[in-house]
Amino acid sequence: MSLLSLLLNVLWIVFGGLWMALAWLFAGLIMAITIIGLPWTRAAFTHANYALLPFGRMAVSRAEATGEEDLGTGALGTLGNIVWLFLAGWWLALGHIVTAVLLALTIIGIPFAWAHLKFVPISLWPIGKMIVAREEMDRLRREP
Repeated sequence: MSLLSLLLNVLWIVFGGLWMALAWLFAGLIMAITIIGLPWTRAAFTHANYALLPFGRMAVSRAEATGEEDLGTGALGTLGNIVWLFLAGWWLALGHIVTAVLLALTIIGIPFAWAHLKFVPISLWPIGKMIVAREEMDRLRREP
């Protein structure tokens, strides 16, 4: 992690990152407790880590990153995302939107508000995504 990413991640934690990472963890715990929600638990925990330290990393489709479809990127992943949307996705997206609106009220919070808005699509549709370092994704895109 570069020094700039480290600095931005520390500021991010202060400006809503910790709050939203805890919300993702809570969603994962609820999914784990229900037993039926276990397939969504791993995605929630992975995205909680990303919500805590997003700078220097990005969320991409596994199919885009690996070049091949898998269980989470096909029809079953779509079904899983629809279930996730109704169980937890909408309120996680709402949490990022509310945090973004509150941050946008301050001058210094505007860049972090924008970053929170980038989490809304991930909150609504997380299955089939993976978190990679930006450098690794650039490398993957260059390889034939």
